[in-house]
Amino acid sequence: MWKKLRIAILLFILATVGLNAWRAHKQTRDWSKTLQVSIFPLNGDGSPAAAARIARLQEDDFKDIEGFFTEQAQAHGVSNPRPLRVSLQPALNALPPSAPAQRSGLDVLLWSLKLRYWAWQQPDGMPRANIRAFVIFWDSDANGGRVPDSHGLAKGQIALSNVHSARTMQRSNNVVIAHEILHTMGATDKYGFDLRPQYPAGFAEPDANPRYPQHLCEIMAGRTPISETELEMPHALAECLIGPQTAREVGMKP
Repeated sequence: MWKKLRIAILLFILATVGLNAWRAHKQTRDWSKTLQVSIFPLNGDGSPAAAARIARLQEDDFKDIEGFFTEQAQAHGVSNPRPLRVSLQPALNALPPSAPAQRSGLDVLLWSLKLRYWAWQQPDGMPRANIRAFVIFWDSDANGGRVPDSHGLAKGQIALSNVHSARTMQRSNNVVIAHEILHTMGATDKYGFDLRPQYPAGFAEPDANPRYPQHLCEIMAGRTPISETELEMPHALAECLIGPQTAREVGMKP
């Protein structure tokens, strides 16, 4: 009897967790309401450069993320005048678990569980967030200017964005942050193993004739195709758009 009771309790807990996760994901696709996105800065390498940048951050540094989502949502038929609100939260000290070097299914699964547990230990933000964006700053002058890969999880609505500490990189940092926010809503990457945008979903102007050069970047493709061999990274969200397939994935359009 006790064994059956324990199993019943466990099943109830699992069902409750699953229902809450479904509701949370559904809320991130409801564009009739304002989605709350909390930005939590972290110092990725403990550097003075990253610390100085975090100390000087202002909420206005992320406002073009709001503007981008408003513009793109309206382009896809959303009438809500403010579909997304970004709020800057106090910096955090505890870094998330590092992504595995080997991307096997089991390694990624274990890392995902560790990441969600780490995120569960962190604050929700004020106002309470639908999506938490953990923005990890790295010294732009170290490691040849390279930063670790960024990630966005739809389960848990967690965006991990590794960005540069240089003030001049803020607009390109916001491209990374917006990309990962879209992942938390269910958007998929639109590039292949060679990092080239996939045609047509990864092209901002798939019907252009001639096809190259493209003048904008489909944000989930990450790069603008200039020719069959040349790609450019977008420098700001003003150089990006949300294409039809991404819009459908995140519920902006049917």
